[in-house]
Amino acid sequence: MQLLINIDVPDLDAALAFYTRAFGLHVGRRIGDAVELLGAPSPLYLLHKPEGSLGAGQQARGYARHWTPLHLDIVVDDLDAALASALAAGARQEGEARKASWGRIVQLSDPFGHGWCLLQFLGRGYDEIAQ
Repeated sequence: MQLLINIDVPDLDAALAFYTRAFGLHVGRRIGDAVELLGAPSPLYLLHKPEGSLGAGQQARGYARHWTPLHLDIVVDDLDAALASALAAGARQEGEARKASWGRIVQLSDPFGHGWCLLQFLGRGYDEIAQ
């Protein structure tokens, strides 16, 4: 199995600038109205989908901050440095960084309303709490 990550965005150039600057990804290919970004374990595809166009079912796409039960975490070696990079690229921090027995986490959103978490594992990471 291969995991592909697709992210709808209203402005492909702005999204390309954000994701390359915030997370250090780089362009693999341009595919029609999409751009493949590489540099993570799975390729990330930015898909140009205009605001108001038909999304899932009969729901129109909107790019205000939104919540979904599916989200992505980015594991980093240095949470503070990764957060600073994401913020400089245009991300919005949502709350303070929190510490847990497995590491640190901070929530943020990209300029297109999608939520992300940055994680820094400490010690044995999730093995600290695995049963």
